[in-house]
Amino acid sequence: MLRIVVAEDEAVIRLDLVEMLVEAGYDVLAAVGDGESAIETIRAHRPDVVLVDIAMPVLDGVEVTRQVGEVTAVVVVTAFGQRDLVEQAAQAGAMGYLVKPVGRDQLVPAIEMAAARWVEAHEAKEQAGELARRLADRRDVDRAKGRLMQRGMTEPEAFAYLRQGAMDARTTLGAVARDVLDSDAE
Repeated sequence: MLRIVVAEDEAVIRLDLVEMLVEAGYDVLAAVGDGESAIETIRAHRPDVVLVDIAMPVLDGVEVTRQVGEVTAVVVVTAFGQRDLVEQAAQAGAMGYLVKPVGRDQLVPAIEMAAARWVEAHEAKEQAGELARRLADRRDVDRAKGRLMQRGMTEPEAFAYLRQGAMDARTTLGAVARDVLDSDAE
């Protein structure tokens, strides 16, 4: 069951959204009326999805999205004709949008799609970060082997030295390579 926060300044629309979400089986953690309260609530509850009105008092939906898009999926709710704001929200990290008046037949797919897209995006970021770490380790190992070879070791001896250092220290080959490179820098 997805956990949701609703941020909508118009009380009637906010209540309608909450009612539709509850009827659809979602866990509505909170419903707030301004952007600042939305950010505080999101940070406190860590929902899976946030429905945020694009035009709210204190902080608008674009700014809310900018501040919380890394911790939750954001679906912006907009009035027809706010296309430029929807584009800004997308650039800020929104994973979907709905046009008022929102019906249940639009609401559920938008929420499910946004939650899935957010998970995929964060898995891709994690994989990209892991790949970057591996490439950095590989680069550092190659550089450290070069330094060790300048000291008179053969390439197989340099690699064996790094590998043995990693096993002895119970760390990664990249960490040992960086130690070798740092010791040469001193």
